[in-house]
Amino acid sequence: MNFCSRCGKPVQLLVPEGDDRKRHVCSVCGHIHYQNPHIITGCLPRASDGRILLCRRAIEPRLGYWTLPSGFMENGETLEEGALRETWEEASARCRIVRMFVSFSLAHVSQIYFLFLADMESDTFSTTPESSEVALFREEEIPWNELAFRPVEFALRQYFDPAHAEYEGVHRGEFRRVPGDPWLLGS
Repeated sequence: MNFCSRCGKPVQLLVPEGDDRKRHVCSVCGHIHYQNPHIITGCLPRASDGRILLCRRAIEPRLGYWTLPSGFMENGETLEEGALRETWEEASARCRIVRMFVSFSLAHVSQIYFLFLADMESDTFSTTPESSEVALFREEEIPWNELAFRPVEFALRQYFDPAHAEYEGVHRGEFRRVPGDPWLLGS
């Protein structure tokens, strides 16, 4: 951020009085511009036979890689509404949310994923402008080496892990990027 959205003057990165971290502060009007994490919400959609719906990304980042239908939450919607909207936008699939399944923090890119276990209302789905391919997978068919993001892999591994089959809580994970890590931004 270079300029204040209130008055258009330059901002400085400094620790405001009473705060404990650097913020963008307007050099003229003094407005503090807080930047907060981005929330990604989505579904782990399962068909009536237990297969999982995945989408091959038709957009960057990670174009051509597989993911669960998910994306940035919009203002004015709940986590659940956002998850269902993203599932429709990316896979043209209607689902019923069963429960919160995964929360996953990516501190290095200020993202938090919330993924819901969801039952598909039918086995109807299709490609969309955001997904070049949409398909149902059994565990042994998952393209593990072609998954777009770490939270997606984490959610799938939790879902298929027999040790967690009876676990009704939220699976929590996190990843902190380390220098030289090959995963791309947002992974």
